Amino acid sequence: MDDEDRPRPMGDAASRLAAEDLAPYSQAELGERIALLEAEIARVRAHRDKTADHMAAANALFSKPGS
Repeated sequence: MDDEDRPRPMGDAASRLAAEDLAPYSQAELGERIALLEAEIARVRAHRDKTADHMAAANALFSKPGS
């Protein structure tokens, strides 16, 4: 069974990150964490936009004229 076929575990990664205690982290580590999270946000936004563009193209191709 591929990973994609398996059900998602309860609680996503963002929820687990939000629950993590940040007290042990140094200022530098927190800065690195912020940079990684911002890069992940950019990656998710790019994927969302690509998916929306793909859906719009499919809708334009398969929609009935005049609808």
